[in-house]
Amino acid sequence: MIETTLSPAIDFGLPSDRGGKDLGVFLPMANGGWILSTNTPTLDGSYAYNRQVAELTEQHGLDFIMAMAKWRGYGGVTEHWRYSLESQMLMASLATVTSRVKVWATVHTLLQNPAVTAKMIATLDHISQGRAGLNVVTGSYKDEFAQMGAWRDEVGHDARYDLGAEWIEVIKRLWSEPAVHFDGQYFHMDDCQSDPKPISRPRPFLVCAGTSPKGMQFTIDHMDAIFLGGSDLDDLARKSRMAKEMATASGRKIKTYTMINLVIGDTDEQAAAQAEHYREGFDEGAFHGMLRAYGFLDAEVGKENAFTRKARSGFISEHVAGSAETVGTHLMKILDDCDLDGLMLIFPDYLHGLPLFAHSILPRIRARFPHGHTP
Repeated sequence: MIETTLSPAIDFGLPSDRGGKDLGVFLPMANGGWILSTNTPTLDGSYAYNRQVAELTEQHGLDFIMAMAKWRGYGGVTEHWRYSLESQMLMASLATVTSRVKVWATVHTLLQNPAVTAKMIATLDHISQGRAGLNVVTGSYKDEFAQMGAWRDEVGHDARYDLGAEWIEVIKRLWSEPAVHFDGQYFHMDDCQSDPKPISRPRPFLVCAGTSPKGMQFTIDHMDAIFLGGSDLDDLARKSRMAKEMATASGRKIKTYTMINLVIGDTDEQAAAQAEHYREGFDEGAFHGMLRAYGFLDAEVGKENAFTRKARSGFISEHVAGSAETVGTHLMKILDDCDLDGLMLIFPDYLHGLPLFAHSILPRIRARFPHGHTP
């Protein structure tokens, strides 16, 4: 028996002839992790805990770590995500205690000037000796931004991607040109200089999760990889194919990733019971806080859609629950059937789940999809 928000697991059959996969970890840099529940293991969002996770990620041969950027929690009895570390500074510190794993920081385009971001990520690239990456977020967190006077009602959904396109163009040019003159709708640079340049070639890795039509085109035009989600495997596969077809049509290539929370038990039954235990502690207040953070009206809280149904399970991201054998089989099916280039992994308890994944599941994935390294 397997529990999953994607689809049932099946036997993975013959080895695939597809290339290696990028496997990374979404760091628990805010309290509560990715489950809205009073019954989860304690994740305090501390530097000490995140350092242990980063060191385990490197020790076990995974490819990258990534930290989100969070400025306000969701509330509830758990005060979910109230206590969070700053993404760029966290990744810089973790770069000094690792030597191989890629370090990807998150920046919101509405909050940080592109020249400042260019300098900070270039610095991260030097600290990490060429392992830096940037996860670009164009907006949507109205509740967080409004508290600091940074929300801009005049910059609507599609316009935020126009702003983002200017933002990333300025950054790329600052990473490669002696000085930048830029006169856009949203940003203006007058003989702007940023040195030293990054040491990554051709530049630090760029990722985004823009999945609306406008957001997907933005990601394809400007990024190296896109994070995707789906209501089921067929939907995820369709989106992955669409992104790659759109990239080909634009004369580019794009990597497709998804993130997933792994509840690994000794047996399928034990894992399912653990997931149900998390659901029983569902934090309704934090759930409402999440909806407010995304700009939903309080009157809309009761309306059901794919997002609210998933969040009402307690799991913010997609999840799979089962034994190591079952979870491993399911992950390989996701990678194979959806033609994904990688996974970003989440665990209810990283210090327990990550080593268990590394010992019981990772060797099977590496054997099936060898040469799993980020560019």
